[in-house]
Formats: sequence, C-alpha cells, structure tokens
Amino acid sequence: MMDIGLWGRGFVLGFAIAAPVGPIGLLCIQRTLNQGRMVGLASGLGAATADAFYGAVAAFGLTLITAFLVSQQFWLALVGGLFLCYLGVRTLLAAPAERAAASEARGAWPAYGSTFLLTITNPMTILSFAAIFAGAGLVTATNDTLAAVWIVVGVFCGSAAWWLLLSGGVSLLRSRIDSGVMLWVNRVAGAILVIFGALAVGRALTL
Repeated sequence: MMDIGLWGRGFVLGFAIAAPVGPIGLLCIQRTLNQGRMVGLASGLGAATADAFYGAVAAFGLTLITAFLVSQQFWLALVGGLFLCYLGVRTLLAAPAERAAASEARGAWPAYGSTFLLTITNPMTILSFAAIFAGAGLVTATNDTLAAVWIVVGVFCGSAAWWLLLSGGVSLLRSRIDSGVMLWVNRVAGAILVIFGALAVGRALTL
C-alpha cells in the first residue's frame, strides 16, 4: 500500500534538490530552446534518475556503496568535469537546430545519458543526500524496505516534476526566439558550462 506521507516527503526533497539552477539546469534550458521540449525534458530525467539512485543509496543505508563513491571522488570529479567541458565546447560551437522535430527524435536519449552521467559523477551528491536524509529523518532505521522504496519513488517524482515544469516553461519561449538569438544562447551557455567544468576539474585536482 502506498505511503503518501513518505512519498510526499521524498517528492519535496527531490524537487528541492533539483530546483537550484546549475550546469544541468543550464543544459536543460539550452536544449529545450535549441532542440525542443522532449530533449529538454529528457535531459532533466537523466538527472532525476541519478538523484533517485543516490536517494536509494541514502534511504537503504548502503554504506559500502557510499564509501566506494567517496573513495573514488577524485576520478568521479575529474571525469565529470572533463565531460562537462566537452559538452560546453559542443554547445558553444553548435548551430541552432532548424528542424525541431528531427532534433527531438534524434537527441532525447543522448540528452538523457549525458545528464545522468554528469549527475552520477558528482561526488558531492551522495554526501548531500546522506546528510539531508539523516537530517530529515528519512533514513529507515527499522530496515523497512517498502518505506525506503516510497521515499526513493518520491525523490524521482519530485525531481522529474521540476524538470517537467522547467522544460515546459522554457519551451513556451521557443517561438519568440530567432536563430540569431539562439546562436548567442548557445555561445553563452557553452561558455558557462566550460567554466563549470574547469572549476570541477580544479576541485578534483585539489582532492
């Protein structure tokens, strides 16, 4: 039977974690404007899936996985930062898509995979989830598997809801933006992503 209370707490947590606009949010906005709502939403769902994974690690108290991820934070941060730089350069050099429907059909799965990889390689995500779950009393000390499942489902739904709202809202602006403006959107977004990636690599080198 569904536990609305636990699901709701997980939903609020997932929504709150997803809402701050960082590199994933910037990618979602740029891809929605350039390639359509489906690609933008797919980008967000990749991040939501990674959030749900880390939520499961925290909710089920999988300390071995947490310890392993923390021990590999240098490589995770390095790979994530370099991949973000790569995406930034691609975005910087990208020409505005002329046929949105074709772009959406071709780009949804790569968009999903790229944001999943970026989120899953952020070594601070698991630490944040563990701290938030403990502080909110969501760690299932009684080893209640079903309760943990509803929390994780709530986290995914909350995160996905934010990305649906963001991609849907941004898509309303697409018809008002011409190719010249979109070219500058790509350039600015790409430059910011490269900066985020360079900072991530810099942090990795100090670990």
